[in-house]
Amino acid sequence: MKTKRYSETVLSLVSILMVAVIAACGGAEGGSSEDPSEIVIDGSSTVFPISQAVAEEFRREHSHVQIPVGISGTGGGFKRFVEDETDISNASRPIKESEAALAEQNGVSFTQFVIAYDGLSVVLNKSNDFAECLTTAELKMIWEPGSQVSNWNEVRSTFPDKPLRLYGPDTDSGTFDYFTAEINEEEDASRSDYTAASDDNVLVQGVSGDQGAMGYFGYAYYVENSSLLNVLAVDGGSGCVVPSIETINDGSYSPLSREMFIYVNNSSMDRPEVRDFIEFYMNNAGELAEEVGYVGLSAADYQSQLDQLN
Repeated sequence: MKTKRYSETVLSLVSILMVAVIAACGGAEGGSSEDPSEIVIDGSSTVFPISQAVAEEFRREHSHVQIPVGISGTGGGFKRFVEDETDISNASRPIKESEAALAEQNGVSFTQFVIAYDGLSVVLNKSNDFAECLTTAELKMIWEPGSQVSNWNEVRSTFPDKPLRLYGPDTDSGTFDYFTAEINEEEDASRSDYTAASDDNVLVQGVSGDQGAMGYFGYAYYVENSSLLNVLAVDGGSGCVVPSIETINDGSYSPLSREMFIYVNNSSMDRPEVRDFIEFYMNNAGELAEEVGYVGLSAADYQSQLDQLN
């Protein structure tokens, strides 16, 4: 009996030691001793390349922080943001009064940051060798509600008899809002018979694969795909101007130059990792924005916005 009790005691001690060793090994495999954190970002596909680049650089020094960046469009991002579902909302237009009212109703306060400038770009298939510049009036004729324009020779009689097919952002997009306001003179007013997508890469594929195509999206997506697309000069009344870093920066690419934003949930900034990320974002946005094809602000402009954090 004594031998049996001794054996049972030894087995119990061995079991306890094995559990302790397994737990220790599991902790070693976990990597960082810091608790994993997540900063949730969603919204504009136009702003996405900047926020994605900032997130990647930030995680080089903060690998325990997960930063998923969605592309549900400016409107789609705000729908989640005002419901307190995200920490940061990418936006290619300012928040609307109706969206801000919903945020207030749901107890969501926020801070707006301007992060870069964009030149909304009208693009054509690479094979298009006849359309180099259009006036804003001609663009309106093509895109306004009720437009029946479906052939290039209906835009100008000197253009060839060639089908014109259109590609553009969907109605949740801030780019859609901005383009319709500036070109059609009424926000959200647009013909509906065009191929719409929330992902600008889908629009790139559509225009690059369709010889009669025209589309529009953020300048960075044109820069990244300039070997596949032609960009159209736009005459807003002062002559034909092509979007470029210089013309976007000096405002001569008019009326399609615009500000881009991030909106930050103020309650999220109580978390150190979010506050650190915003500081990192504003300290690096200018350089990273230009790396992905946009125009950065001055260092003083970024600093004045960072002062809001204090």
